[in-house]
Amino acid sequence: MRVDVGARGGHRHRAPALRPLPDRLRAGPAASVTASGSRPGRAHRFRSARRVPAALTALVVLGVAGLFLYDLAAERSGRPGMSWRSDLADRLATHTPADLPVQLIAGGLVLVGLLLLLLALAPGLRGILPMRTPDEWAGVRAGLSRKAAAQILRDRAMEVPGVRSVRVRMGRSRVGVRATSHFRELDDVRADLDAVLAVGIQELGLARPPQPRVRVRR
Repeated sequence: MRVDVGARGGHRHRAPALRPLPDRLRAGPAASVTASGSRPGRAHRFRSARRVPAALTALVVLGVAGLFLYDLAAERSGRPGMSWRSDLADRLATHTPADLPVQLIAGGLVLVGLLLLLLALAPGLRGILPMRTPDEWAGVRAGLSRKAAAQILRDRAMEVPGVRSVRVRMGRSRVGVRATSHFRELDDVRADLDAVLAVGIQELGLARPPQPRVRVRR
């Protein structure tokens, strides 16, 4: 199992594995309160650096601004301006905000702007779940990928007698588990799965342990 470990400054590197958590962190949320009084459930999600989208956006804005500045400087120096800017100015002068096409274009631009703001403010890296860290690991953040967490819980569920196959869907707040049983009573299998998954989720060491949702069928 691999985890993403990085400092709070945003730099992360690959580490082979985390050392076992102390017993006080395995006892549950009530026993994992840090010395400062903050609970591990308040751990922040990992944020994506988004360097490539930011660089592309800056290049586009810089190119458009440079084109307009070059055209204005050429026109002020006595040279003829670009024809496309004159056509654009004429069209903007003949159309008013009351026109339907102008309103539709403006509405579309507003939606695109809101979507870009939402994507910029969202943390990103949805595939990494924040983990609890001991007090002595101050300044260190750990994360576990959803696929690794789902695989661990699936292996635990396959150890339950009567379970033939299991599908695990890992989310930030819920874990969807669908199991197929080929013998034993379904209620007994479901009860064993609930117990095994509760222990497995606790041992994952997540800052916000998700709630399991188990479905068992014949």
